[in-house]
Amino acid sequence: MSPSFDTDYPADTIEFCPNEGSTDIFVCGTYKLIERSPLHEGEEAPDPPPPAKRIGQCMVFRVTDGELPGVELPFTHLQNLDFPAIPDVKWCHGSGLEKPTLAVADAEGSITMCQWDTSTNRLERVNSVRCADTTILCLSLDWSNRIQGSRLGDLVVSLSNGTLCHLKPDSAGGLGVMNEWHAHDHEPWIAAWNHHDPNIIYSGGDDLKMKAWDLRTGFDTPVFTNRRFDAGVTCIQSHPYDPNQIAVGSYDANVRIFDPRNLARPISDLPVGGGVWRVKWHPRVERKTDLLVACMHDGFKIAQFSPDESPTSLAYGADWSYGTGEESLVGTCSFYDHRLHVWSA
Repeated sequence: MSPSFDTDYPADTIEFCPNEGSTDIFVCGTYKLIERSPLHEGEEAPDPPPPAKRIGQCMVFRVTDGELPGVELPFTHLQNLDFPAIPDVKWCHGSGLEKPTLAVADAEGSITMCQWDTSTNRLERVNSVRCADTTILCLSLDWSNRIQGSRLGDLVVSLSNGTLCHLKPDSAGGLGVMNEWHAHDHEPWIAAWNHHDPNIIYSGGDDLKMKAWDLRTGFDTPVFTNRRFDAGVTCIQSHPYDPNQIAVGSYDANVRIFDPRNLARPISDLPVGGGVWRVKWHPRVERKTDLLVACMHDGFKIAQFSPDESPTSLAYGADWSYGTGEESLVGTCSFYDHRLHVWSA
């Protein structure tokens, strides 16, 4: 068992920085619901009741690789930034960015851009854009340029009211809302780009549907809808090397691999023993068949998929590091026990 770090608040998202020179940096987002105080005897409940308070932190860490004497963990805690509760964070993969750039989705309808300053070893807030009012949660976000592009990419954001937002870089170096549309009748847990064709956005939600949208044809109607899920669709990620594979996870405890040219039926379907919250393809080409899966009540696992075969193995192993070396580091975090681990895999 890897030594763990107590994140204090429940932890729900973790991301390693992909940018050269900073691949030892990773962030963890936390999410704590503050319950309303119980009513005293004779006290009347307010009408309407006040909204629940959700608080969180963006926690910054550095992998130490065993270089610091007396340090038991393979990483050190550098910094906390206070936010409303954080459902998702994503680093931008633009290789030509002046500084590594992180987008933070919060539970009060905003996306905040932060930059990692290598000279001060600090993560600094740069700007923020509001996608909805403060009663709406930004549930997920994804950059369009994970594979293509050297500058700041577009963002797609899913919101708890069923809306998706498309954000584009503006002249001031920030982001602005370009399009927004109603996409799902219940919470859209995930919105993600086809990273080999950034005209295409995928979304999945608690209405048991996965949808595809095309920027070129507008957003009145999805270009495809898959209704063959037994529970909510929670995560979607394009394969970084194979344009004909996307991994899709669901609360129904299955990971499905689809070919974007035929989203009606999966080419592989793997039960993983727990509701799937995140899937992450390995970033290195020599391990392109490895998929990291966060299985909620059933831990973290690594599945191996190839385009020609069904899954070949399962192992306990959520994000991969971008560092080099024979083994990869995996960061995992868990909600109710608010633990953070870094593993070798």
